Amino acid sequence: MLTEREEAYRVLLLWQKDGSFIKESGLSPFAMELALGVCRRHLYLEYFVKSLTKKLPSLEARVILEMGLFQMFFMDVPDYAAINDSVELAKSANLGESTARLVNAVLRTARRQGEPALPPQRVRRVSVENSVPEWLVRRWFDVYGGDRAEALAKATLERPTEWIRVNLQKTSAPVLAEKIGITGASILYDRFIEIPRDVGVKLLLALPEFVKGEFSFQNPSAFEVVKLLDLKPGLKVWDACAAPGGKTALMAEMDSSLEILASDSSASRLEKMQDLMNRLGFTNIKTEVIDLAPAQAPATSPQHSSLVSRLSSEAKFDRILLDVPCSNMGVIARRPESVYRMTPESINEVAELQFKILENASTALAPGGRLVYATCSPDPTETTRVIARFVKAHPEFVKVGEPVLPGLKDSRLDGFFAQALEYKK
Repeated sequence: MLTEREEAYRVLLLWQKDGSFIKESGLSPFAMELALGVCRRHLYLEYFVKSLTKKLPSLEARVILEMGLFQMFFMDVPDYAAINDSVELAKSANLGESTARLVNAVLRTARRQGEPALPPQRVRRVSVENSVPEWLVRRWFDVYGGDRAEALAKATLERPTEWIRVNLQKTSAPVLAEKIGITGASILYDRFIEIPRDVGVKLLLALPEFVKGEFSFQNPSAFEVVKLLDLKPGLKVWDACAAPGGKTALMAEMDSSLEILASDSSASRLEKMQDLMNRLGFTNIKTEVIDLAPAQAPATSPQHSSLVSRLSSEAKFDRILLDVPCSNMGVIARRPESVYRMTPESINEVAELQFKILENASTALAPGGRLVYATCSPDPTETTRVIARFVKAHPEFVKVGEPVLPGLKDSRLDGFFAQALEYKK
């Protein structure tokens, strides 16, 4: 087990130093649970360490202490094992005998004293208890009120529900569930199967059914977003921020007669989509690198030239899906690193980017066509305010119905926002 703790330590140290993504590290299940758990509860664990030490230890020692505390208080690991392995980890990391003694003393004190008292002030308490930065908790209090804000903060600590999406062109959900041994699981929209907690994702990736394209991994919130497009046979569809390709694949599975263009500003991310399309066997998807908000001046940007050429053509799109880059505020439980990257300034900056992307993409919509703007953030700055600003600037576009927020009606679904717009020229 020391090896797995060493893996988690290495990844957490990299995350603390340069913000590396934990989920992309290829950790073993135990190491991944430990690393993601420490990341999710980092502010609380840091608060815990401060309550036990007179002087804040080195970053390396703090990471080991947070790992030890998480195992003792939030994992099914015996205290003695968590303490002993944390001491051995300090030694194997070459942190010196004094650090090993510090780790041993601090964790033994924690076992004896238990968890620290939380701050009395509510915003500060909610921040520490749920490891959400205080500025963001205060923002949620202002936008949603105290009770909803506290519920949102608590939800960030939940282990997210994992789902597989069944390719209905190749099989059905009940048949697939029986074949892969997860019968009795919840099925949504006839195509999404909830993965039980005791079934490892890595095991599912190795199944022949996955290799043959009978299923993929996706949260059902994607279906709620795609439904707003009101797809019909033979339509010309543009998924304008397509990578990693989950919603593109969903649309292709729903109707093989659709003519789909999947674009992204990143060539490398589009290349990864090719593996997905090959596995699923799609023939109705084309890919192209298109940057909808180039940093370069338009005259010198090849991506922008490609965009202008496409948008000025007469072959407009009947449907456009715009799943824009965002703060990831609605999927903090799934991407716990994101909460520590956010700032009020970064949210305002991404909102400007979202508006620019929406303006550029909308010029490719055919009269009578429909565009769906989506983000994995429910924050008004990135959602309703972007839409209101756009509709005011472009009265030929009208909102269709109310926005969709799948996570509000089912906590197992990601916190997406989606709004349909129609071009009424």
